[in-house]
Amino acid sequence: MTLRHFISLDDFDLATHERLVARASELKQMHRRGLRYEPLRGRTLAMIFEQPSTRTRVAFEAGMTQLGGHALFLSENDTQLGRGELADDAAKVLSEMVDVIMIRTPDQTKIDTFAAAAKVPVINAMSSLQHPCQILADMQTYFDHRGSIRGAKVAFVGDGFNMCKSYIIASHVYQFDLTVASPERFRPNADWVARYGSRTRLVTDPEAAVKDADLVVTDVWSSMGHESEQLLRLRAFQGYQITAKLLDQASKDVLFMHCLPAKRGQEIAEDLLEDPRAVVFEEAGNRLHSQKALLELLLIGER
Repeated sequence: MTLRHFISLDDFDLATHERLVARASELKQMHRRGLRYEPLRGRTLAMIFEQPSTRTRVAFEAGMTQLGGHALFLSENDTQLGRGELADDAAKVLSEMVDVIMIRTPDQTKIDTFAAAAKVPVINAMSSLQHPCQILADMQTYFDHRGSIRGAKVAFVGDGFNMCKSYIIASHVYQFDLTVASPERFRPNADWVARYGSRTRLVTDPEAAVKDADLVVTDVWSSMGHESEQLLRLRAFQGYQITAKLLDQASKDVLFMHCLPAKRGQEIAEDLLEDPRAVVFEEAGNRLHSQKALLELLLIGER
């Protein structure tokens, strides 16, 4: 089987993504019916975390267990990477011992280095550039409620950081139309938009972005690594909070998503996650099934 990595959303073409999303939905239904499916017996996932995680860690660890495999949690303090071991050396060592490697680090080049040196699949579990595993869950959630997202209108309101960048590349891969609303100072990187933003429009007005949207997405205004800018960002993003009134400007069938954790009272109104248009907790739960589908694809191929 050909070695494949999942470092960026465009590592897979549209057809592969659509099959992956449909497979995630199928695995979810199998799990709900209590069907035992363990194709990864004897397989091990190494999970390297240089940043905190709830959904990513639990989804990968529980997913490997449900598929019959085993997951190893490795914090920066648990490995020699924290003491200066080169990433490519670590990748070569782990390749001799495990079947797949997952990395969460702010440093995208470290993930790229692992992928270049590893003999097993490497998964980007979030960097400061992209969060591709979250997009898989979001696309599965949309698929379960509305079918294909091709041609849909999507609005991202908030910081032009890794989730926004992920949606820009997702619009390119999944072929939907995206409008990003953010303060000019916090817009996504111009080079990223030039490369992937053929279906992306940048605005500063949240109402203009959300109008008639089929999907509205946001993220925290101050992500990991931005702690020193928190007060600056709180001022800059005033007026960008997602409220029920703002969602009323969207399509009558709009869905609202957030990758979590959320700061209630900041990027979202205090009670927005209880709005019937919000599918945020289902979205979080779908991390489990979309990541199982990804592990299955990378280790044994399409089913």
